[in-house]
Amino acid sequence: MVFKVLYQETRTEIPIRENTKTLYLEAESERDVRKKLADKPYNVEFIQPIEGKFLEYEEASPQFKLEKI
Repeated sequence: MVFKVLYQETRTEIPIRENTKTLYLEAESERDVRKKLADKPYNVEFIQPIEGKFLEYEEASPQFKLEKI
């Protein structure tokens, strides 16, 4: 399953919408996503599973890149 992760680049950074980054990650569950990102300095705001029409929409975006972690 593909997950959309919204995050700040550092754990000490206060979440501000304009500074929020997005990455797409393939994983088994939300817990698996958190495990894969544990060694990164990210302040994870939200993890959302995407599939079906939502995934098709995201894939059409030029910013869509499935991360290999």
